[in-house]
This record gives sequence, structure tokens and C-alpha cells, in this order.
Amino acid sequence: MSLIQATPPPARRPKLADMVVDTLRKQIGGGEIGPGDKLPTESQLSTHFGVSRTVVREAIAALAADGMVQSRQGAGVFVMARATSPFSAIGGERSNKISVALNVLEVRMGIEIEAAGLAAQRRSASQEAAIHEAWNEFGRLLDTGGLTGKTDFAFHRAIAAATNNPFYVEVLDALGSRTIPCDVASPWGTESVLTYEYQAGLHEEHKRILAAISTADETRAREAMRDHLSRSQTRYRDRLAEQSRNP
Repeated sequence: MSLIQATPPPARRPKLADMVVDTLRKQIGGGEIGPGDKLPTESQLSTHFGVSRTVVREAIAALAADGMVQSRQGAGVFVMARATSPFSAIGGERSNKISVALNVLEVRMGIEIEAAGLAAQRRSASQEAAIHEAWNEFGRLLDTGGLTGKTDFAFHRAIAAATNNPFYVEVLDALGSRTIPCDVASPWGTESVLTYEYQAGLHEEHKRILAAISTADETRAREAMRDHLSRSQTRYRDRLAEQSRNP
């Protein structure tokens, strides 16, 4: 008797307002739009995103509910001085201790392994393309000697976005530069871990994650992400042990 392979349900198409919220949240969280800055007008945002003003209003309302922006009668919409989100407290500590980097990786283990599996199950064609583009860009920067940290983050963030659960993205955005502890912009970045061989290894680990997501293999996607993050944990534990031996 032949087995009938079940067809996975189509990925949920993100609401237009969600996409606007996601972009603005990233810009605010990344400092592109700073505290006190005025957002573009409804008309400008509508034109920029190619959506209706109703969609823009819905997005602004969502950001206001999260405490990130405030509408001022007759003046416009402004970024709050202490823009908050459900996960804003995560990024509060700025210690440069390797032990804190290990804590961040432990949190990422609990989040990104499942995110990889969900991305394999739910990603849309455009979301898969975004993951692939981030991987390609990492490779280009690796070949040209460019800094790969931001693209490394973009790869992981694209996977989080492909879960179609906005909270995965919010957690990574709250962690910010801590998400990629070996980046030179991170509190724990050091030249000793940014060799070509090290980054080439990361690129290969990313490739295995990408391949699993592209083939909708949830189990393999989780395993590939677990292996990737576990290797990072091992590298940092080795550095912590070396510091203990040579205080």
C-alpha cells in the first residue's frame, strides 16, 4: 500500500501592518530612528511601504501599545525617550564578561532551535529568499574581507521572521549586538576569534541550517541550529577556561 504524503499547510501571509511594525521596530531598536525623533507622516509612510493609510495607522497603534512611540496632537508621532517592548529589559545589561555571553547563547539555544524548526515548516518563498540572501551576503563579505557581524545577525533574524511569530524577532532585536558575541561591534568582540577560518566555519554551519529550512526538514533544521549554537558555546567556554588559567 502506498503512503500518501501530507501536504503542509500554506505559510500564513504576514499582515501588511505587521510588516510595517517589524521594519519600524527594527529601525528604532537599531538606533536608525532615535529617541525623540519624529516619524515620517502617514502619507510618507504609506508611500514608502506601498500600503494604505489605514495600514499605517494600525502599525503606529501597535507600536504605541508597546510604548515605543507616542502620538502628539497636531505635531506627529515621536519615538519615546525610553522606547520599550515586552523584551526591552533583555538588552539592559552591558557587561563584557564572557560568562554573560554564555548566558546569551543559552537563551538563544532556547529560542533559535525551535525557530529554525518553525521556519522550515512555515517560511514563505520570500522569507526563504531573505535567509538565502543573508547567507550569500555573508559569503561576499568573507571573500572581500568585510565585517560579517551585521550580516550574521541578519541571517538569524531572517530565520526568526520566517517563523511568522513576531516575538522571536523581538527577542533577537532586544538582544541586539549581544546576539552575535564574536562581532567586533559586540561587547565581547575580539580579533582573536575573527579569523577567516573561524568565519568560514560559521558560514558552513549557516549553510547546513539554510539547506534544512529550504527542504522543509524541521528536525534537521533544529539539529543544525543546535550544532551551530553549541559550537559557539564550546568556543566561549574554552575562552573562559583560558582566562581562569591566565588571570
